[in-house]
Amino acid sequence: MATNTSRREFLSAGLMLPVAGAASKINFLDSPDKLTPPQPRTPKLTYRTLGNTGLKVTSVGFGCMITSDPSVIERAADIGINYFDTARGYQHGNNERMVGAALGARRKNLILSTKSPTDNKAGLLKDLDTSLAELKTDYVDIWYLHAKDTPVAIHDDMIEAQHIAKQQGKIRFAGMSTHALPKMTEWTIDKKAFDVVLTVYNFTMDQKMDEVIAAVAKTGTGVVAMKIMAGGAHAHRPGEPIDPRTQREGAMLAALKWVLKRPNIGTTIPSMTDMDQLDENLRAMSETLTPSDEKILAAHLEQIKPLYCRFCGECDGACAKGLQVADTLRILTYADGYGQFALARERFNELPSHHATVRCGDCTECTVKCLHGVRVAERIARAQELFV
Repeated sequence: MATNTSRREFLSAGLMLPVAGAASKINFLDSPDKLTPPQPRTPKLTYRTLGNTGLKVTSVGFGCMITSDPSVIERAADIGINYFDTARGYQHGNNERMVGAALGARRKNLILSTKSPTDNKAGLLKDLDTSLAELKTDYVDIWYLHAKDTPVAIHDDMIEAQHIAKQQGKIRFAGMSTHALPKMTEWTIDKKAFDVVLTVYNFTMDQKMDEVIAAVAKTGTGVVAMKIMAGGAHAHRPGEPIDPRTQREGAMLAALKWVLKRPNIGTTIPSMTDMDQLDENLRAMSETLTPSDEKILAAHLEQIKPLYCRFCGECDGACAKGLQVADTLRILTYADGYGQFALARERFNELPSHHATVRCGDCTECTVKCLHGVRVAERIARAQELFV
């Protein structure tokens, strides 16, 4: 009964959002001699070259995964953001369709990437054809093998699929996305298969991550950063179903500025769902990381320490019951941090079935000891409470 109540409360909170614009409005036409409408500020755009691809990308790109309002994408493209990222599986395939419609004729001047999680050549090439049809384009600039966290997850026929797609002119560059770059670095450098790597990277990570990114970048491979906000999102509307501990005033802008300051990052793909988030992310390209920003991030890191998985990989295989701890914590972030319950539940249901039946409370002691202070048993129990 507690499980159903928790899930119901989570969802019902999302139905209590205030109506946008319900507050009183100023009619600028009523008193033209006294009031003038605010003038939009032209954002400063900065560009970087993405490895050896030669692609000139805005340092802030657009992660479309949780975007449902196409007007946000349209405005970003009109302003000048030129890198847009989606994937075959986002929103059950609807995300690609929406992105393609939103970009429309603008697409020819933009850099577009998509991904496929499929693990065989025939399936990958089929996914690519579907992606091109949904995106209304003849090619994508970067096509990623999606969410590959161990070398054994990538077979030679998958790389061959990318070669075939290049030869057919359906992709310009081959990529790989990963949540575990330290595990993939040596193999990636030796394999020389990818033009671009998309990786988790944010202010919670230690020097080891800087070192592996530098090693990959040294080969001429472009590096794109995701999960920049470390499990949080920009300020949510009152009543939106998130964990308030994932929020801190100014932390998301500071987190983006932190990544932009780091070397070897070609571009970033923060998620954006509304115009306010777009405007704030645009600011990151023209503002420097200040001591005040660093203090905000330090305080925020202390606050999210019990909640946020830093993708260090140290807990892999540590759960006595075989639960995929890092994946489960990442999925929980979609709900508690982004307010995306449906996405989180969908991803949770893709985990092996025992994730729905094994209960952390059945163990006398948790065998997973997080080096960074995440309360693993509590977080896993929270995921099961919401999604099972």
